Amino acid sequence: MYAGLAVTAVLIPAGMGYAVAAGLPPVNGLYATAVPLLVYAVVGPSRILIFGPDSSLAPLIAATVLPLAGTDTARATSLAAALAVLVGVMSIAAGLARFGFLTDLLSIPVRYGYLSGIALVIVLSQLAVMCGVSLTGDNLFEDVGSFVSAIRDGKLNQTSLALGLGALVAIVGLRRYAPKVPAALLAVVTGIAIVTAFDLDGIALVGELPSGWPSFELPDVNGEEIAPLLAGAAGIAVVAMTDTSILSRSLALRGPSTVDANQELVAAGSVNAVSGLFQGFPVSASAARTPVAAASGAKSQLTGVVGAVAVLVVLAWFPGLFRNLPSAVLAAVVISAALSLIQVRALLRLARIRPGELAVSLVALAGIAVFGVIAGIGIAVAVSLLAFVRRAWAPHIAELVRVDDMKGYHDVVRHPEGRRIPGIVLVRFDAPLFFANAEAFQRTILTLTDRRKGVRWIVVTAEPITDIDTTGAQALSDVLDLLEERGIVLAFAELKGHVRDRLALTGIVDRIGTERFYPTIGEAVRAAVNATGADWTDWEERAGG
Repeated sequence: MYAGLAVTAVLIPAGMGYAVAAGLPPVNGLYATAVPLLVYAVVGPSRILIFGPDSSLAPLIAATVLPLAGTDTARATSLAAALAVLVGVMSIAAGLARFGFLTDLLSIPVRYGYLSGIALVIVLSQLAVMCGVSLTGDNLFEDVGSFVSAIRDGKLNQTSLALGLGALVAIVGLRRYAPKVPAALLAVVTGIAIVTAFDLDGIALVGELPSGWPSFELPDVNGEEIAPLLAGAAGIAVVAMTDTSILSRSLALRGPSTVDANQELVAAGSVNAVSGLFQGFPVSASAARTPVAAASGAKSQLTGVVGAVAVLVVLAWFPGLFRNLPSAVLAAVVISAALSLIQVRALLRLARIRPGELAVSLVALAGIAVFGVIAGIGIAVAVSLLAFVRRAWAPHIAELVRVDDMKGYHDVVRHPEGRRIPGIVLVRFDAPLFFANAEAFQRTILTLTDRRKGVRWIVVTAEPITDIDTTGAQALSDVLDLLEERGIVLAFAELKGHVRDRLALTGIVDRIGTERFYPTIGEAVRAAVNATGADWTDWEERAGG
């Protein structure tokens, strides 16, 4: 119960702030806070995961809903609710179909890039709120242009900016030097006190919230809105599922519990669907509020229930509590959360150890900035998949040799002093053999036979080959044809049983000969040496057997 009350200090300002960042009324942020906490307490597998509005989803919701609703707030609210239902249905379907692996579609470098891009979008949009100006662009660059133009035209509200920047400095400072203090709540209370005491005019205020609890309401959507809502829901679902999966797995590592990605998807989908039916919007597990709950001693979902009840109490009996809350202060709450999404140290680390992955991150970031958040998420997923295919398309391929006083067989590139077996080539292919790299496999085998004179056996050390698809099998068949013409024997060592079974269905195992599939490299080499009469006994002994 103590943890639940501690989390409430973060839930209320964050819920309202992320709603405003999504272009929705603050009260809907509280609806999307209380309802998901109650639902997840019933269906969620994690003990202390806190669901609710999230900074990474706010710009996605805004990018989907606002172009359809325009300035009609009621319409935006209904469309956001429909979006939550669609996200919920997609997540439930993915979980029931056991598509939990979809949560791994965004690699860590790509996550760094798209989260940094989303953070820049959030910071700019909320900075505009602080300044009392509106953004009119369709992407980050156009928004920057409209922001600069508004400032040049003298539309800057200096009082609002001062309140917002003061709140932002206070929140960031307290989180750094007094992390146990509820910085966001303190900023909200101080902002209300300043407006009330000095009777400030000319700044945007949250105003009195509608009294009462969220009610069941079917979202109203027309046929023309289905397609853009589905596109937006797909992007939001990927981000929400990924964030939830990563956070739940991180929590599982800290305790005795385990996590089932598919079960978590069904729970997250249920939370979103019900949120949409009670005037909420898409939500995900919160990487900001969950650690607050854990640090406050949360042991079960009772923490979330207490937090939800506290929010409902505010809605029912204290709706005027935030009447004098400046919108600029809420913007500061959102910006402070968005700043944590920018992974500067992580990007610098990538630049040092994996420049190629830094480029992938920057492509994902540029996709958000140039094409907008919805298209940017699609680009981020595509970049992740292309990066995977690229690595599999050009896998590491090693010719193996023996080295004095070292057991086993080793890459000749790392050990150029190593000794090759006369007439025998050992090659290791470090990837599944499939359509993207089948030609590389074929080319490597033929190049090795051309490079060395008198080759009579080629042994593929196949432990890294976890699968062979139809294209890979065809490439293997073509290699066999060419090797047979040259009188060269092809053998495999350490090929996994299930891969051999699939390969047998193509007839290639029979062509190679079942006796030429060896359980170890050593047995394959001994068979090759015996068949070719290679002088190898002394080197075997010197290499340690």
